[in-house]
Amino acid sequence: MLDRFKGFWQNVVLAPFVKLFLRLGISPDTVTFVGTVGVCVGALAFFPRGHLLVGVLFITAFVFSDLVDGQMARLSGRTSKFGAFWDSTLDRIGDGAIFGGLALYFAGPGDSYLYLCLTLYCLVMGAVTSYARARAESLGMDARGGIAERADRLVSILVMTGLGAIFDLPILMHVTLWALALANTATVVHRVRKVHRQAVAEAAEPA
Repeated sequence: MLDRFKGFWQNVVLAPFVKLFLRLGISPDTVTFVGTVGVCVGALAFFPRGHLLVGVLFITAFVFSDLVDGQMARLSGRTSKFGAFWDSTLDRIGDGAIFGGLALYFAGPGDSYLYLCLTLYCLVMGAVTSYARARAESLGMDARGGIAERADRLVSILVMTGLGAIFDLPILMHVTLWALALANTATVVHRVRKVHRQAVAEAAEPA
């Protein structure tokens, strides 16, 4: 859902940074790496200690690198298969750090075994959502779609965690985690069924 706004962010908001980094000779892969390190530091240094708002703001400063690096690669003509692989691989690390940091928060100052388990479920199912699509595409099938794309997951949990910290309403984060758990599950089921239909149709075709 949120992917439709990529053009606005890339061409309007983040365009000056893209042009600056290119003039400085910074490679897209470097931006990807630095962005991921920043996200991991923000999630694992602040969330486990209960500094949720600081963590969200720190992560937000780096999470847009995912839009900047792709635009840099296109404008500089440096798109490559390795760049796509590098970007997707580091995305999984960043996602894991965010939900892992929140899990450590619930294991510590958040003090909730229920939401510790729920956060870990969201972490695992988010990874499965991405893996299902990647594995399907490696088999020549299409597993796109669903209601829990990566951008939706990240924006929703970061926004609600930040708002919950500002207004002292942890229920905002709790409700979001339940919603993400359901959305991730529905998305995985959708992708499995979609690939199953394609596999059955392919098997039924005459040799």
